[in-house]
Amino acid sequence: MKSWKRLAAGLGIGLALVLGLARTAFGAEPLVDDKWVVANLGKPGIVFVDLQSSKDYLEAHVPGAVNSNYGKDGWRAERKADKVPDMLPQDLGPLAAMIGTKLGIDNATHVVLIPQGNNALDVGQATRIYWTFKVLGHDNVSILNGGMNAYTDNEKNPVQPGLVKATPKTFKANPRLELVASMEDVKKAGGQGVLLVDNRPEDQFVGIAKHPKATAYGTLAGAKNLPNQWTTVNGGGKFRSKAQLEALYKYAGVPETGEQINFCNTGHWASVGWFVSSEILGNKHARVYDGSMVEYTMLKGPNVEAKVKLD
Repeated sequence: MKSWKRLAAGLGIGLALVLGLARTAFGAEPLVDDKWVVANLGKPGIVFVDLQSSKDYLEAHVPGAVNSNYGKDGWRAERKADKVPDMLPQDLGPLAAMIGTKLGIDNATHVVLIPQGNNALDVGQATRIYWTFKVLGHDNVSILNGGMNAYTDNEKNPVQPGLVKATPKTFKANPRLELVASMEDVKKAGGQGVLLVDNRPEDQFVGIAKHPKATAYGTLAGAKNLPNQWTTVNGGGKFRSKAQLEALYKYAGVPETGEQINFCNTGHWASVGWFVSSEILGNKHARVYDGSMVEYTMLKGPNVEAKVKLD
């Protein structure tokens, strides 16, 4: 990280700064900025969840933040029956227990997720976990827009080294599975007037490239392509403005209202598209197809089309 001066700055945060910048923790706006974070450091009822690598986290993180490993903490799991990877766990109990005991989050906590903020790919870690909290019935969740990179751009923002160990809490899942689209939902989508939105890069959408675990090239018939990289500034870690997103949706032919299922390869990039549709543009009829193209092609779903066929 940039300068240990920020550590010293953290010790000198004045009460006036806190009072001047404070916003209520209970509003849970989908996106917060670094000023909001600084204004709310140390407040009860807020847990900052850092998604950096353990190495980067131990070097410097937002004061008080706990660290979670996106790939190892149970946010996603292989489905045992058919080996489809990276799914929402079928048994949500262990995930809820991890959230409570390791992260110190209960059902009254305002959760603020902090990705690294290098690119749209790692922003997807935050949006996928954000969506997971929503599926678990927990609405009080936000993402630091721009992630740790945006936070450390201001050298006055305090950082802390080392490990923060959370005080264990009890988190109870209250599942809202209506936010999750199944393979059967996707098969019926066209006949029910539900729009399918492919949030993968264009080369995968048209069938030039594919995920290693997908068994076919191409996309779902009738899908519109809105790559997740479009939704952040220059494909980086900060979301575009609402006006810019509206223009991109119009260009892609994706309405801002109406039934919509976002998909990608494993539900990671799709969570970025869902976050923009649901949380920034306000379309509460958007859902994530968790299994996405890997599940759909592994299980031989119909109507996969490659727009470009290479020998």
